[in-house]
Amino acid sequence: MTRIVYYTASTLNGYLADPHDSLDWLFAVKGEDGPDIAAFMDAMGVFVEGSSTYEWVLKHENLLAEPAKWQQYYGDKPTYVFTSRTLPVPEGADVRFINGPVAGVLEEIKAASGDLDVWVVGGGDLAGQFLDLNALDELVVTFAPAALTSGAPLLPRNIGSDRLTLRSAEQRGQFAMLSYDVQSAT
Repeated sequence: MTRIVYYTASTLNGYLADPHDSLDWLFAVKGEDGPDIAAFMDAMGVFVEGSSTYEWVLKHENLLAEPAKWQQYYGDKPTYVFTSRTLPVPEGADVRFINGPVAGVLEEIKAASGDLDVWVVGGGDLAGQFLDLNALDELVVTFAPAALTSGAPLLPRNIGSDRLTLRSAEQRGQFAMLSYDVQSAT
């Protein structure tokens, strides 16, 4: 059964990116023992992200000039990008642009994942749309030893403790990784 997982990194005070959509704070964390993202990605059949996340990855990894990197990271798996703008696509990448809410393509996303899971890469509001639809199954946050005064919030929703059940808490180098099962709203 396909599961939808929001797996992200956050500052201690709940920001995904700074006000300029930068993740420099994340890559400034010293140490090599961060989360093993490659193993996680192998279990994913579809990637879902907002336009800010997509554009940051394109720029940070230089994927338009080096499209072979896309295959290294994403393989042939589809990436759904929620945006109202026309954005570039690395050569050979399976990128599907969506202009509208998650509800309109949720079943398509699940079907495209086959027997694998769906990774909601970011941002927080996009993950919140899955949560609003009772479609988010797991929340995995790696908290970095950093704080920002403002930026993109982790999950801009009110969520009671009745919706989240702690699955695990681990130290990964300088990161604290928390995994929660997400319960449907009643």
